[in-house]
Amino acid sequence: MNQKILVIDDDQDLCKVLSNFLKKSSYDVEVVYKAEDGLKLLRNESFDLILCDYRLPDMTGVEALQRIKVLCPEAAVIIITGYSDVQTAVETFRYGANDYVTKPLYPDELLVTVKETIQKNQEKNSIRSGEAPPKTEKKSVTGDSKKFIFGSSKASKTVQEHIDLIGPTDMSVLVIGETGTGKEFVSNSIHNKSDRAGKPFIAIDCGALPKELAGSELFGHMKGSFTGAISDKPGSFELANGGTIFLDEIGNLSYENQVKLLRVIQERKIKRIGGQKDISIDVRIIAATNENLNEAIKNGEFREDLYHRINEFKITLLPLRERKNDITLFAEHFLELANTALKKSVKGFSDEVLHHFLNYQWYGNLRELNNVVKRAVLLTQGDFVEESALPDEITRPRLTQTVAIQEEKDGNQTLKAASEEAEKEAILHALEASRYNKSKAAELLEIDRKTLYNKLKQYNIQDY
Repeated sequence: MNQKILVIDDDQDLCKVLSNFLKKSSYDVEVVYKAEDGLKLLRNESFDLILCDYRLPDMTGVEALQRIKVLCPEAAVIIITGYSDVQTAVETFRYGANDYVTKPLYPDELLVTVKETIQKNQEKNSIRSGEAPPKTEKKSVTGDSKKFIFGSSKASKTVQEHIDLIGPTDMSVLVIGETGTGKEFVSNSIHNKSDRAGKPFIAIDCGALPKELAGSELFGHMKGSFTGAISDKPGSFELANGGTIFLDEIGNLSYENQVKLLRVIQERKIKRIGGQKDISIDVRIIAATNENLNEAIKNGEFREDLYHRINEFKITLLPLRERKNDITLFAEHFLELANTALKKSVKGFSDEVLHHFLNYQWYGNLRELNNVVKRAVLLTQGDFVEESALPDEITRPRLTQTVAIQEEKDGNQTLKAASEEAEKEAILHALEASRYNKSKAAELLEIDRKTLYNKLKQYNIQDY
């Protein structure tokens, strides 16, 4: 039976191309142009993967994602986004997105992402359902696995030292860092440095857990305990017994489930939903977040006693833009991975490309760098990645840089002129990103079409 994919995007031409391509790749494909239509389908059908545009006419990508995860929690979700939205799209990982792809879409790259995402999601679902045992092999943390490597910056070396220090203990660890900085890798590395290495390492994305299903996912349930509980199911804590459980984005856990988690940490026992007996567990807890938990505590959104329980040792991961020395190293590593995945043999990067890498902000951190390198390798025909293979967002000067350069030339540029220059640049950027589709450009700029036309006239932007 073919795997099923649902595409939700209001760009009908893109949907047609995606549908034809994915069907030729032996997937069953359904296409809808609005989020509500997709949600109606999900109430009656199940899908292995959902490709969802970040900008939809009837709701935001985050709103759509949250509702998708309630209706179809076991489906993988890939967000489709323009490069101007990457910084915001990265936030969808907090709500359960598995990956994102940027427009324009390239068939070979998309197919690799689709296959990898479905495979990883199916493995995760099998472990959670108890159909497959958790993976217990000891993973390399030195780069031999070819999946992750440590950086060479001072900050990265400090993280390595902390892992070596805390790994052999049984202390709870809190890993703090932006999305895409490698929090799960660091947590797995701590596990592999401990006496629990070789035992289960179970990763749970608390942001992807619908409130009503979180208790079942974490602690398990008994047959008949609620609608849809057709058999007994062990929770993640049972599956991780003897090993480590990694609670990613723990700040998104509901207050009710925070109380249950605190009880588990204190008593080292869990009780399945609908169960009568306590089950003793021996699990090390590593939690991670990109939120300010101290602020959440002040706002009454996170329990202070739970915070102190999970924060016996803290590791902070700096964003990639604050450890420039790591960028080239990781880019070369991702080049190797992309060559393998895409069956290419690109040797390296041009000096111009490395210059752009070092000066870009990398809002999505390592995940975004990986995606950019994979896309560039796909587009490269020669031995080296050239500037033309990079997205415009990376190669175009930032608006603030444009204004600064203009100020340098003029020497006495007024604030109004600087603002107008930045506004004109933003409009041109949006037009290029939307391929001069005025409706799309207006959406990107978050203005109406009439305002856009007035601005085009004001700045004498031709060919509109």
